[in-house]
Amino acid sequence: MIDQIKTIKERRALLLDSIRDLNEEQLNKIPPGFNNNIIWNLGHIIAVQQWICYKRSGLSPMVTDDFWSKFKPGSKPPAIVSAVEIAEIFVSIVNTIDQLFISRQNNVFNAYSAWTALTNVEIANIDDAINFTLFHDVVHAKKILDLKKCVEHHHMQ
Repeated sequence: MIDQIKTIKERRALLLDSIRDLNEEQLNKIPPGFNNNIIWNLGHIIAVQQWICYKRSGLSPMVTDDFWSKFKPGSKPPAIVSAVEIAEIFVSIVNTIDQLFISRQNNVFNAYSAWTALTNVEIANIDDAINFTLFHDVVHAKKILDLKKCVEHHHMQ
């Protein structure tokens, strides 16, 4: 599982590098044909990982209940995510995975409340949750890259 966690971190770092040059307006922009934006997808990646790894294990997540409600599945992007919040999300996208690495190394995930993902995949333990995080991150990274093309194009006009 340690390799999967390292892969998650590497991919998140690359994703961050690919959008670092976007401004606050671009990160918050919801282009026509989309129902969310880049910063919502980043927050969502963090929120879901924290919920499926920590909350389902009966542990405290690194994100607040307010953060969860803003970025949980089915939520809508906040009207605007401030520059301060954007900076926090940019840090958390990697820090939460560093913490996951430490937590997994220290075997803190003793109890796990099994569930079934929308993709009909059974998540029975922390290792399933880590594998699902890898899959979920890829799905949203693709959305982020699609959104990036739209907001860059829009910004140039």
